[in-house]
Amino acid sequence: MIVGIGTDLIDCRRLEKAIGRHGQRFLDRVFTPQEQRRCLNRHHVYQSFGKIYAAKEAALKAIGNTKGIDWQHIEIDHFPTGKPRVVLTHQALANYSALIPVDMCGKLDLSLTDEPPYAQAFVVISATFLS
Repeated sequence: MIVGIGTDLIDCRRLEKAIGRHGQRFLDRVFTPQEQRRCLNRHHVYQSFGKIYAAKEAALKAIGNTKGIDWQHIEIDHFPTGKPRVVLTHQALANYSALIPVDMCGKLDLSLTDEPPYAQAFVVISATFLS
């Protein structure tokens, strides 16, 4: 069963302006060190940051209860196959776990896309019965 859905669309030019205005302080507040390294090593830096930002926003919307969640509690990474994934820690993990009924197992799926200057993310949280 679907427990939560979240989506976000961002104009990466806005993100580029925010990074230009606030620099490393902004990057450190929103993105983990691993996310920053990955994005800064890409050819399309701001599109990469945009997809991660949109994914974090979509995850927050899917979780619903954002109380106590810091940007650093949500990390966007990839499986070895290249499929994007959301890694939750601290309060983000606690709020997510509260959504999943006791007799069920939770799953979080992420889809990313971009069409410059826009980036979009879609997150679905689902739960299935334990077997």
